Amino acid sequence: MTTEIRLTKAQTRVLDMIREAIRLDGRPPTRAEIATALGYRSVNAAESHLRALERRGAIRLHNGASRGIQCLIDVDDADASEIGLPVIGRVAAGIPIDSQAHIERVVPVQPHLFATRPDYLLTVQGDSMQGVGILDGDLLAVLKRRDAASGDIVVARVDGEVTVKRLCIEASRVLLLAENPAYAPIEVRDPDSLLIEGLAVGVIRTHLH
Repeated sequence: MTTEIRLTKAQTRVLDMIREAIRLDGRPPTRAEIATALGYRSVNAAESHLRALERRGAIRLHNGASRGIQCLIDVDDADASEIGLPVIGRVAAGIPIDSQAHIERVVPVQPHLFATRPDYLLTVQGDSMQGVGILDGDLLAVLKRRDAASGDIVVARVDGEVTVKRLCIEASRVLLLAENPAYAPIEVRDPDSLLIEGLAVGVIRTHLH
């Protein structure tokens, strides 16, 4: 049973990355990918945590294969969601939004409580989306996606800056619209400057406004 496995925070981070890689990519990560994603200086640190996870019965390692990591815990095991969802803070230009460097904390909320299961929570800054109930300081539940339809509320990176806006795709242009008349639309003049990071699928209110 998943609940019988006791892990340190560092081991949990490694296990979570393995599970996420399998869920999203269909294969486990390499030692080098684990080290890079979690900020380890060498693959030896990743290997040490992997060996500890194997001793605790969470994974099985297969020698001689760069991705020889077998997860013994169901990738979609509901017990694992007890860990919660990572909260993403300020996002730096050029660094993936779900990078470990941006994770401030983990909120103990089960992802399956949302109609669409999110991958992470993003701290909302500003009042540009208050018209749809997304307020400053809220935690926005986000589903990782690289594509979106016109009308979707998206987390988008434009020229290196991350913003939450409503996507509007017209015949000759793409706009990112605020839900507050105080903010002008953002016109995306260069399609290559726009990267969709995810879709908004829910909101957690952290305090009374």
